[in-house]
This record gives sequence, C-alpha cells and structure tokens, in this order.
Amino acid sequence: MEETILISYLNDFIFCPVSIYFHKLYGTMEKSIYQVKSQTEGLNAHKAIDNKDYTDKKTILQGINVYCSEFNLIGKIDIFDIEKGLLTERKNKIIKIYDGYIYQLYAQYYALKEMGYDVKKIRFHSIKDNKNYDIKLPYENIDTDNKFRNLIKEIHNFDIRKFQAQNIEKCKNCIYEPSCDRSLLC
Repeated sequence: MEETILISYLNDFIFCPVSIYFHKLYGTMEKSIYQVKSQTEGLNAHKAIDNKDYTDKKTILQGINVYCSEFNLIGKIDIFDIEKGLLTERKNKIIKIYDGYIYQLYAQYYALKEMGYDVKKIRFHSIKDNKNYDIKLPYENIDTDNKFRNLIKEIHNFDIRKFQAQNIEKCKNCIYEPSCDRSLLC
C-alpha cells in the first residue's frame, strides 16, 4: 500500500526530497529550534484560519482537513467559500508563485471535489500586500495537471539512498542543511 502524502510535502519535495525526511525527524521538536523567520511568519499568518477566527460565516469553510483518495493525499485547506465555489490558499507574502504552491492548491481542489464541493475557482492570497492571484483549474491547464500527477508518482517512487543534491542555492537556503549529509556545501 502506498503511503499517504501530506499536501504540504508537494512543495517540500520539489525544493528538496530529503527535506521531508528532516521534517518528519524534527516534527515533534519545538519549531523555534530549527525554523527560520519566514517560516515562523508564515505559521503566524495562518493562525486566524487554524483557530477558525477568519470568519463566522457558515458558508466559509476554514482550516478543514481534506483527503483525496485518487492521489492518496491528506492535508488542510485555508478557505473555501461554498457559495462562490472559491478555494483560497493564503501565503504570508507571495514574491513568486512556485509550481509546488500550485500543486498544493490542485491537491486541495481534487480533495474538495471528491468531498462533493463545486470548486469553480482557485487562487492564492498574499496577506502582507493583500493581493490575489487566480490560478487556472487543473482541466484548464493540462500541462500543469500532468506535472502534478507525475510529481505524486515521483514521490511514491523516491529512494532517498539514491538522491544527490543538484542545486547549491537550495542547499544554501535549506533550514536542514547543517544536518544534511547530502548538502552541496559540505
């Protein structure tokens, strides 16, 4: 049986597959020990969602757990407006929309669809500058949807023993780099 993938791991895997290993390893530790400022700010930006304080409107789902059996993915959504069919993923500050961000949104989209919700539109919201970024739905962007599906296969087939880092810039920006035996900075 294939292991269930956390939706948040989709972006992490693209950054560096080994980061998921370290994320699991450090998972129960106090986050302030290893997280950098931007990660702490990102977690703080989600507090309203996590505490379900974003809104009290009953047609807005906030911070609910979702599961997609088609891809064996599990995670949480930020905000889904049932009336508008609008799924919004909030980020503290969006400078660039990475493929991994889109794949996470696609995973949430597919999970909500499986749960019977009519998702008509997906977007990112940058909290610090209050900007929205509309994203094409998977059926509107077949190329990106195929990349999403291939990433999931890649994660299921990943063998950490064979992994060699390729991008020194990623190693320089990795919070786990000091502990990593695969770092290009060694």
